[in-house]
Amino acid sequence: MVNDKAVALFDNWDEAMIWSCLQGYMGNMRVNDESNPVSAIIDIRDFCFCAGIPDIDLLQAICGFKLLIPQNESWEAQIESCFGEKAKKLLRYAIKKEADAFSKEKLAAYIKSLDDCYEIKLFDAETIQLAQSESWSVDLCSQFRDFLDYQEYAVGVAILHHGKLVAGASPYAIYQNGIEIEIDTKPEYRGKGLATVCGAKLILECLERNIYPSWDAHDLRSVHLAEKLGYHLSHPYVTYELINE
Repeated sequence: MVNDKAVALFDNWDEAMIWSCLQGYMGNMRVNDESNPVSAIIDIRDFCFCAGIPDIDLLQAICGFKLLIPQNESWEAQIESCFGEKAKKLLRYAIKKEADAFSKEKLAAYIKSLDDCYEIKLFDAETIQLAQSESWSVDLCSQFRDFLDYQEYAVGVAILHHGKLVAGASPYAIYQNGIEIEIDTKPEYRGKGLATVCGAKLILECLERNIYPSWDAHDLRSVHLAEKLGYHLSHPYVTYELINE
């Protein structure tokens, strides 16, 4: 649920997952005061986005594994004070959102390079079941209740090898006219270019549907893949990996 009075706390935060929550698609918002909020946290899947005036009570309510994204250095200090060594400081990388950044010809060439031993297809009920059955692939679809829910809001790409799912690209979050891309490859199939093919295919599918394929990079390898597909790095930003059982 979104507190309309707290929406302004997230102004100018160019983040797809924040938009997803504010637009009512996924996640929820917690505030320090329902009638006059000055602090808020958007909680969407593994991520918490902390905005406004730092509030220790909001932070202490967070349990389990989370990636905490502070709006500023004041939130950084409050997170470190609140959680100590439980919160590991690291960098993620924001990627620019540029509608004209992609070369459809280059993306199509990546797809054509896929070896004949693999099958590429859009997600359907069968591939959803395959994704749900293994830990490496579950994030490709775990944010959707079932295939009907997925079919209504999402589009995804699967690569199969002898009928088994080995790589996929799918929405981690959805927002109005856009998605946040999640790409995963089965460990023994990494380094074969399958993530590039999946990403290229999903970007093309999004462009055909007038959906923007947002990308946020968890490390420099992800940045490199994004740039290969046509994106451009915006800036690194501080994140805290929290394990608070």
